[in-house]
This record gives sequence, structure tokens and C-alpha cells, in this order.
Amino acid sequence: MSLPATSKVPFGGDYNPEQWPEDVWKEDHRLFDLARIDTVTLGVFDWALTQPAEDVYDFALLDRIVELAGAQRRGICLATGTGAHPPWLAKAHPEVTRTDFEGRRHRYGQRHNSCPSSPVFRRLSTELARRVARRYAGHPAVVAWHVGNEYGGACYCDLCAAGFRAWLRRRYGTLDQLNAAWYTTFWSHTFTDWDQIEPPSALTEHWRGPDHTAFPGITLDYLRFTSDAMLTNFRDEKAAIREASPDLPVTTNFMGMYRPVDYHRWAEHLDFASWDNYPPDDSSAARMALTHDLMRGLKDGQPFWLMEQTPSVTACRDVNPVKRPGLMRLWSWQAVAHGADAVLFFQLRASRGACEKYHGAVIGHAGRSDTRVFREVAELGAELDRLGDASLGARTPARVALLFDWDSWWALEISDGPSRLVRYQQVVLAYHRALWDAGVDLDVVAVTADLSRYDVVVAPALHMLKGDLPQRLEAVAARGGSVLTTYLSGRVDENDNAFLMDVPGPLGQLMGVRVDEWDAREPAVVNPVRLGAGPDQVEVGSRLLFELVVAQGAEVVGTYRADFYAGTPAVTRNAFGAGHGWYVAAGLDQAGVRWVVRRVLARHDLLGPYPDVPDLESAVRVAPDGTRLLFLLNHRAEPVEVTARTGGVDLLTGDRVPPGGPLRLPERGVVVLREDR
Repeated sequence: MSLPATSKVPFGGDYNPEQWPEDVWKEDHRLFDLARIDTVTLGVFDWALTQPAEDVYDFALLDRIVELAGAQRRGICLATGTGAHPPWLAKAHPEVTRTDFEGRRHRYGQRHNSCPSSPVFRRLSTELARRVARRYAGHPAVVAWHVGNEYGGACYCDLCAAGFRAWLRRRYGTLDQLNAAWYTTFWSHTFTDWDQIEPPSALTEHWRGPDHTAFPGITLDYLRFTSDAMLTNFRDEKAAIREASPDLPVTTNFMGMYRPVDYHRWAEHLDFASWDNYPPDDSSAARMALTHDLMRGLKDGQPFWLMEQTPSVTACRDVNPVKRPGLMRLWSWQAVAHGADAVLFFQLRASRGACEKYHGAVIGHAGRSDTRVFREVAELGAELDRLGDASLGARTPARVALLFDWDSWWALEISDGPSRLVRYQQVVLAYHRALWDAGVDLDVVAVTADLSRYDVVVAPALHMLKGDLPQRLEAVAARGGSVLTTYLSGRVDENDNAFLMDVPGPLGQLMGVRVDEWDAREPAVVNPVRLGAGPDQVEVGSRLLFELVVAQGAEVVGTYRADFYAGTPAVTRNAFGAGHGWYVAAGLDQAGVRWVVRRVLARHDLLGPYPDVPDLESAVRVAPDGTRLLFLLNHRAEPVEVTARTGGVDLLTGDRVPPGGPLRLPERGVVVLREDR
């Protein structure tokens, strides 16, 4: 089972008519027609309405909402309503609320406040999902099911402690295996009974905060357990839905690069991926591209749904800038360029009260259709109508893979050394940014992914090595590919224990280097690195971490220029089979990362069509019938003109573009070129 069956890119978003009197609903649908809204997500937070008491279910209101949406020919992504539990549930069963990292039992409030290990929560949330599916499975307007909402957070209660111990029994089998994995001979921690094990928290193994732990192995496993516990909640509800609806796809909305939940562990259980895109600022084009590619990579390149984005502003940050004219359209098309087969908003009508009343919406509090935001939404809807089904099911023809690993993220950032200033996500973003600037079509994939179809594999801060990954990376290079990795890679095994060998551990043969020491410094300390030789030589900066490398067969490409290790290798390239292993031992600045990445790509002729035009993004999708769609997105605030590399038709304007002809994109402009065959 895959994506919902649709005839075009679904366009619409999260709609909460239960917050409004019914005389508003018909006006909403009139405005939806003007904006070309064809899809609504309903019922995300309806638990208190559809189940007002433990033994009472009342679907009368949701019935009317669903019937009206269906009568107006909207497709419905119908939620189970379990995104937040109701007050009566917490009052009757206080154990359903969470205990936080400091050991405080929370009372009723907010939304991420349900203990994933609570039998009562699991029973009642599953039963609600079962009844929703049973009631609406046959409705022709329902195209997909939406379970929960933005799963996240953690709980440290006694129920979770018991759940953790059961999870550990399944993982390790015996206490001897667990003690070995956690290295419990340190600090007299050897466990002789499963009941002695406590969740790692501020009351047990941690100090200062969640990333400061005496036993990273324990904390790492609790992070894994917490992600799996919430996945169990999702699987409970999905199984209940399947009883009445065996054919409609089921999803939940992810949050992109969200550290607490390992989406790779979840991916196989979703019929299609979907996510909510709320970038931290209005200059995050590369970051969003990375996250779109990550979401697409969860299901082996299958397109995803952009489940939420704001049409204008968010309301959850200290400062919430409005999207400048054209930015919402540009970012929506960027999502489509990277694999989105739906473009949806939060929210369609603004809430009148509570914490999201100032969050952007297609329809504001006054209900007007003559605002800039509404006009831009309507124009985008018209463009998606013109696009039709051209991009549905289209895949990205990537020859470059970027490895993204939650275990490495967790293990690196809970490590007591070498530097807490090195953040996994920032390292990945730097290397992705260099690929994005070069116009590369790439997949962002798990470390377990099949790497046989890629010519280049980039693995920044691959801190943890699991399974046969070192052998599979060697196979990439052996057949002529290039593998690029960085400092702090190959340090620990899957239990977060150091390899008893030279750094970078099992990657040493591929990289042809040995790391004997490493130097961590404050951000103000810059060690220049000289890259290349002759006319190609450049000098760049490096910060935070400097590994002291001994080349063992590798060619030295860059050297440190300062401190007692001046003149020693900072960047190396090792011949391995028909290909290469590249090792970057220093925290190079963006110019240095760009220099290295472009040399790796050039060997494989993988630079994009316009790699030297700043902020002009290119992406390719190939439709099921073989049609190639070239997306060009101008992220600049001024026009840009380039020469068309291929001929085709711009699907947004209908204009024909001859090969070699001019392509002019206005500020924040978009071209979707259906290339000639």
C-alpha cells in the first residue's frame, strides 16, 4: 500500500470546523472553492468531542462535518482524534499523564502529555481509532487515515520504567549481555536483577540536562525505547483501523529532523510518509530541501505528503516573521520538486482562541478573500490545477546518497567529549548545503539502505557503525564510487562502546588513515587548512574539532597550518579498489566543505545544471511514464536568467522553452520544465 489515489496534487490542509458555529462552515467551503482547496484534514484533536466520557461515543458533530466536506467534493484525510487526550481521561486515570525528566508527575494539560506505556491510554486510544474507522471507512470522500499528531516527547514514569525493562529483555535476553553492552563494571553499576534498572533521568544517571549522562549506553537505549513505545501506540491504532479499512493508506505527520523520534524505525509501518514544515527562519531553503529528501528517503524514494506548512506566520516562536510575498509559493513548489505529492496547510481557518490564534491561516478571523495570503494561496491552487497529475508518483533519479542516522545523532550528542559544541545536525547541514549548492539530486537515507545504486555516498559525523555498513561502504568505493566521511566517524559500535582499534575504527582501511589524537577548542580558535596544490590551492578555516591524522596509504589533500600539528593531514583521499575514500578530519568552514564536496562530485560528473548560480535550486523528478520534470527555484530577491540546457514546456505557464534559449526567473520565481524526450 502506498499513497492515496488522487488525480492531482492534493491541495488544502488542516480544518477544524468544530471550533466554529455551523453557519460558518458553508462560507468556508465557498472560500475553499475560490482558493482551489480540494483536500481537508479533519478531526485531529476531536477526542473530547467524539468521546465525552469513557463509555460514551458521540459522532453526530463529526458526521455533519464529514458529510458537508464530501458533498462539497473535498477529499478527506481523516484523523483518529488521538493527538491529545481529553480532561475526563486524566481525571479518571491520572496514570495516563507523563512524568518528566525531573521526576514530576504532570497533571492534565497541553497535548504531548500521554504516557505511551499506559495500558489505559493504549486501550482507549485504540478503541477510538477502531470506532472512527468503522464509522467512516466506507465514505467515498475519505482518502487516507491520519493517526495521532506530531508524536514526540518522553515519559519517565513507573509504567515506562517497566516498559523499558521489558524492552531491554527483548533486546539483550540476559543481564550478562546487558551489562556488557552498557559497560557496567564502570562505577559499580553491574545489574543483578532487571528490577534494579531505572530510566536515565535527572534523578538517576544525568546531570545538567538530558545530554549529560554518566552512562551513554543506558541513555541511548532509553531514547530508542521511547521512540519504539510511541511507535507501538501508532501501530495499535493502525491495526484497529485495518479491521474496518484494509485498503486506505495510513500515515502520521512527522516533524522533519526531529531528534526524539527515530523516523527510520517508524518508516516501514507507515503506508506513506508525511511531515510538517515549519522552518526556523525565512532563509532556510537548503535546510528544507534536506528535510524533504529525508522524508522521501524514509520509504525508499516514494513521494510523501507535505501535511502542514503555514501560509504566512507561525505562532510558537519568540519572533514569528511573515512569509514575504512569493515565499509560500516558492517553498510549496520546493516541496513538490523534492517529492511532495500533496501540499497542505495548517490551518485553513484561524482559531479564535488558545495558543494558535495568531498562527497563520488561509482564512483569517475576518473571513476575507481579498487578503494577500488568500490571494497567493488561490494562485498556487490554480497552478497545481494546471500541473494536474504530471508529478504524481514521480521519483528522484539520485546518484548521490547522504546518510542520516538517529543513533549517531543521539550517541554523538550525549557523549561526554570530545566537544559538546559539535552538533550532529549542523555537520550534516554543512555537507548537505554543499551538495545543494552544486545542484545535486540526492537521496537522504538510513545507514541500512541499499547503497548499490549510488556513485557517491556522503556520511558526515558517522559516529556509530552498525552491522555490515563498513563493508557496504567499501563496496561502493571498490566498484568505482566515492565515500566521504568526517571527523568523529567510526568511533563506537551499536552499544556506544569504543572500537578497540585505531580511529576511524572499521572505516580505517577504506579511508587509509589513523587518528591518534584530537584537539577540541572554543569557537574563536581557527586553524587554517590549506587545500589542494598549485593554482587550485586555497586556504580555508576550521573550528571546534581537529583530528591528528597519520596517513596510512591515503593521499594528503589538505593540511593544518597552525599549532603543533601544523603540516599534518586535515583532508585525505584514499584509493580503494576503483574508487576513493575521502576523510575530512577538521571542522572546515562552509567554503572548505564546498571545495571538498565539489571535487568528489566532479570525478563522477555529478554537478547540477547551474552549480555556479547562487541560490538557484534545481531538482529533477521522473514520472512513472519516463517523463523528466526539471524544477528550477530562484531563492533570490532579484531575477535571474540562465540558458536552458534542454528544451521543453513550462507546465506553470504553458510556454515553450527551446534548448539553448533564455530562461528568466523573477524574484522567488519557479519553472517546472517538462523536458523534451
